[in-house]
Amino acid sequence: MSPEVCPNCGELLPSRAKTCPGCGSDEETGWSEAAHADRLGLPDENFDYEGFVKGELTPSLARPRSIHWLWWLTALVLIALFLIFCLH
Repeated sequence: MSPEVCPNCGELLPSRAKTCPGCGSDEETGWSEAAHADRLGLPDENFDYEGFVKGELTPSLARPRSIHWLWWLTALVLIALFLIFCLH
């Protein structure tokens, strides 16, 4: 049985509603006592938002990735084979 008001967003629910027309929550995602949100990976009240923003958006902290040495070796071998077959 659905509640009269959505406990997730406060939207008034039609009678016998299976989902909330406002936010889409239902028995599995927000109405039942058994619904869990602890595995969603949401930050808690101790989350350091300033540190997160600084680490994600500061260009000086971002390290560019280089090309692996195996790709350089593959490119050199292909160029050598190209030159050998095209010049003969």
